[in-house]
Amino acid sequence: MLKIRNFSIIAHIDHGKSTLADRLIQSTGLVEKRNFRDQILDSMEIERERGITIKSQAVTLPYTNSKGEHFELNLIDTPGHVDFSYEVSRALASCEGVILLVDASQGVEAQTVANLYTAMEHDLAIIPVINKIDLPSADIERVKEQIEVDLGLDSDMSILCSAKEGTGINELLEAITEQIPPPSGSVDSPLTAVIFDAQYNTFRGTIVSCRIFTGCVKPGDTIRLMSNGVTYKVEETGIFQLEREPRDSLTAGQVGYIMAGIKTVMDTKIGDTITLDSNPASNPLPGFKVIKPVVFSSVYPVTSEDYQALADSLDKYQLNDASFVYQKDSSAALGNGFRCGFLGLLHLEIVQERLEREYGLSIIMTIPSVRYQFILGNGETVTIDNPLYYPDPGNITKALEPYIRISILIPERYMGAVMDICLERRGINSRFTYPTPGRIEIRFDIPLAEVIYDFYGRLKTVTQGYGSFDYDFLDYRESTLVKLDILVNGEKVDALSRIVHQDRARTVALKTCEKLKEEIPRHLFKIPVQGAIGGTIIARSTISPFRKDVTAKCYGGDISRKRKLLEKQKKGKKRMKMVGSVSIPQSAFLAVFKSDN
Repeated sequence: MLKIRNFSIIAHIDHGKSTLADRLIQSTGLVEKRNFRDQILDSMEIERERGITIKSQAVTLPYTNSKGEHFELNLIDTPGHVDFSYEVSRALASCEGVILLVDASQGVEAQTVANLYTAMEHDLAIIPVINKIDLPSADIERVKEQIEVDLGLDSDMSILCSAKEGTGINELLEAITEQIPPPSGSVDSPLTAVIFDAQYNTFRGTIVSCRIFTGCVKPGDTIRLMSNGVTYKVEETGIFQLEREPRDSLTAGQVGYIMAGIKTVMDTKIGDTITLDSNPASNPLPGFKVIKPVVFSSVYPVTSEDYQALADSLDKYQLNDASFVYQKDSSAALGNGFRCGFLGLLHLEIVQERLEREYGLSIIMTIPSVRYQFILGNGETVTIDNPLYYPDPGNITKALEPYIRISILIPERYMGAVMDICLERRGINSRFTYPTPGRIEIRFDIPLAEVIYDFYGRLKTVTQGYGSFDYDFLDYRESTLVKLDILVNGEKVDALSRIVHQDRARTVALKTCEKLKEEIPRHLFKIPVQGAIGGTIIARSTISPFRKDVTAKCYGGDISRKRKLLEKQKKGKKRMKMVGSVSIPQSAFLAVFKSDN
């Protein structure tokens, strides 16, 4: 009988997780050399370009150890970015052990620590692995010390490997079979299976990736999703071996897929429990929660003729990404579009890039915002993610904004520069720890709105790429929030409105006005570009007009002739300003949004 081991690889971004998965797949002979390509589990172009995993993948590796015992090793690959932390937690809930990967040159970083805590919460066996030992900058002894001090693990148990060159892979496979416990769970108990991923197939509907904890499922069974009680008839079950391999059934301990004619990915929720309709489990598996978007932005087509194409593309995109939500929206300046919700800023960038690449669309995305809460005079609490629905300021008794706790791990020499960024972004309650000599961990409570623009980019710049960043959502806290409007020639441009903290309103307004002054073409009349809070103007730039030389034909005579012509021109410009409209090009919106993103 085959012995099963379920494991995952967790690491900070760019510590070699996908490369290690490639070597494990090659070492177990799952793919022939001629069919192999780098990052074989990353199916999207963007994943391979950026070197990050966006979609969770699973693969079953056949392995025979040194004693001749046959194993089925189920590798559940997880996304590597903080935006997808819930998907990581559900993938880890499907495992009995993890490989904790640490870069030999960079050492333990913020997400390494965060992922370790997640693994410990699920009580998983942990195998520390030091990767990239082939690099000239590798400092194995320093990293071993960090594993002991930062992570509290036995560094003598750590395996040295180079995923690029294939060093230490056999030792790692042996360690997986020896140190990770086999799955527990009876085949005779009612079926319980956790969904850790789902993807849409045009011909077969949604293909659900799941881990079977107890019981058995086979084609012909009627399954029930416990979160919504919907039932489906199973058409096919199988395991993942780069391609899907059909099997007669899936039993307790196995990882595989179920096809049951599920129409959309939205019907399946990550972390939900599957059971049999005829013999249901009494309770669902713990840990399930509905994912809620954190960052919001509106998407508009550059030309209004592309609106229907954008609507169709969003429909198709949502089939493969259940965490992406959208609804119809419109703007006086940009026309009809959609208000979209994302898990974080990386998720927003991925959606934008995929819409432009895979569907050939030219789109404009507005400045990202977060969900704010306002307590009104009648005691009612309203939640706003779009500045258009900002309540009447006279009716607001209290404004609340979401706070997160950030954890930044950096070399000690960058402490001053990082502190400046955090304090500039209204960071409070700073705490410092020194995990190892020369490295410092800084923690701040900071408003989410201050982090979603360019915080990570600034951090990477000031730390020369050595800073690592992780965050957890805290709560909503009272704040002084105002709605900043941008007026062009006295008219509000709704697409540029935003909710900001009162102390930062003038800085943001000046920046936006200057950017618009550069981008809006000159007209025949003077155009004021203003930032306003309510009826109070707090910033202004003026676009100077073109001026026709009306006095050119006066070649002598009394000065009053010239004055008469200039007065006539002045009246004409005044009348033109009243009736003339200012055309704001799309490039002006893009310039403002880019400078903020």
